[in-house]
Amino acid sequence: MTQGVPESYLAAMIRDWEEALPECVKLAYLPRPGIVRLRLSVYGECAEDAKNILQVNIDKLLKIISEHVFGYDDVSLEESLGSLLREKGLHVATAESCTGGNVARLIASVPGASDYFSGSVVAYRNEMKTAALRVDPVILEKEGAVSRAVVEQMAAGIRALTGAETAIAISGIAGPSGGTPEKPVGTVWIAVSHLQNIHAVRLNFGGNRERIIEQATHAALQLLRRLILGNL
Repeated sequence: MTQGVPESYLAAMIRDWEEALPECVKLAYLPRPGIVRLRLSVYGECAEDAKNILQVNIDKLLKIISEHVFGYDDVSLEESLGSLLREKGLHVATAESCTGGNVARLIASVPGASDYFSGSVVAYRNEMKTAALRVDPVILEKEGAVSRAVVEQMAAGIRALTGAETAIAISGIAGPSGGTPEKPVGTVWIAVSHLQNIHAVRLNFGGNRERIIEQATHAALQLLRRLILGNL
C-alpha cells in the first residue's frame, strides 16, 4: 500500500524492478485518490514457492519506494497511523480547515482510536483560527489562511489545546471557487508536528472538491507517519 506517488510516477520509479520480475510473477496497479495498491501474484510452477519468491521481490521493491509504503494487504492509512501511535505511546490531534474534519473522521473510524486520538478543531473561518487555535491575526492578514505560517500555528495551537504529542493541521482551497493565480484550487498546506519537530509542505491536487479533500486527507496521515518514523 503506497501513498504520495501517482500511478504513472510510481510505474516509472519501479520500471527496472518490474521488468526484472520472474515470468511467473505478475504486478497489478490498483489506484484510488492519493493511494496506489501494488498487488503481486504468483502463477504456475512458481506457486509452490510463492511465499519466498514474493518476499525476495518485495524486499527489492522496498529499497526503491520504502518511504511511500504504509502497509500491506488492505490496511488503511488511518489503521497504519493508529498502530504506530499506539506502539509509540503517542496521541494525535487535528486542526482542519478545507478538509472539514475528514482527517479526524478517518482517525476516529478505527476501533480503539480513543487510545491515541485526543480531539479535533474544525476552524473553517479565520475567526475560529484565531480564537480556538491562537493563530496570529497579523500573520493571517499578511500570509493568508492558506500558508505555511498559518498551518504551523494551527498545529501548535491544537497541541496546546489538547496536550497531544503529535498533530496534523490543514488549510487549503478545495474549490470549486476561491482560487487565485498564486494559490489555485487544489492548493493545500499541511503541517505535521511531533514533539519538537514540525514539517510543513505545500501540495497541489487535481480533481473536484471531494477528490481534493480525500487526497489531502491521505497526504496528511502519511506525512505524520513519516515524521514520527524519522523519514522526513
